[in-house]
Amino acid sequence: MDTIYFVLPAYNEEANIESVIEQWHPVCERINAEGHIAQLVIANDGSKDRTFAIMQQLLPRYPYLVPLDKPNSGHGATVMYLYKYAISNGADYVFQTDSDGQTLPEEFWQMWENRDKFDFQIGTRGGRQDGASRVFVTKTLRLVVWLMFHVWVRDANTPFRLMRSDKLKPVLDIIPRDYNLTNVAVSAIAVRWHYTIGWYPITFRPRQGGVNSINLRRIFHIGLQALTDFRTINKNLK
Repeated sequence: MDTIYFVLPAYNEEANIESVIEQWHPVCERINAEGHIAQLVIANDGSKDRTFAIMQQLLPRYPYLVPLDKPNSGHGATVMYLYKYAISNGADYVFQTDSDGQTLPEEFWQMWENRDKFDFQIGTRGGRQDGASRVFVTKTLRLVVWLMFHVWVRDANTPFRLMRSDKLKPVLDIIPRDYNLTNVAVSAIAVRWHYTIGWYPITFRPRQGGVNSINLRRIFHIGLQALTDFRTINKNLK
């Protein structure tokens, strides 16, 4: 029997959160019906709208939903918080995606079927539908990761990944607290440590509702801070 936590950060997602739960909860239902344990854990990152209230209202309909509420700390820090929450609660596997409806639950199953073959399984966004600026950021990150860590990562920041907890935990110990680009660092360290990694092309749709809270100016500032943190991570790795 395996235990898996599906973890999703959420910030101002009142336009999406109900439909995202509606899409992902059946995945948990199927896994539990097969004799395993699955939880859908969504952390509200200090939203200013009704995201958390909606999740609470949906609890009677979705028995495997676990809504968490926390002060705002940003996407990367919330992802880190969720990873540590899942590991501390006994998850054997952690699957992360976002709560904006851009990924498809049906593409998860190929990873679940191969969970014994890989340490990490990560989606790669080929025909992305979320704008040229995001594609530019992904390509820039790939170059920065190469320069800082000397590893080539296909898509370092994909919010669609299944990871073994026993492999994820030591990676998290290397990453600074409240880090903005948690998934980038996790991917880079996993490749550098020669983890077995499965890469899968996935569909990546436009945001299904609401407004993206990340603009290019904020991305630039996050990038500058990330360079400093990359140096810290490199020191920790040594």
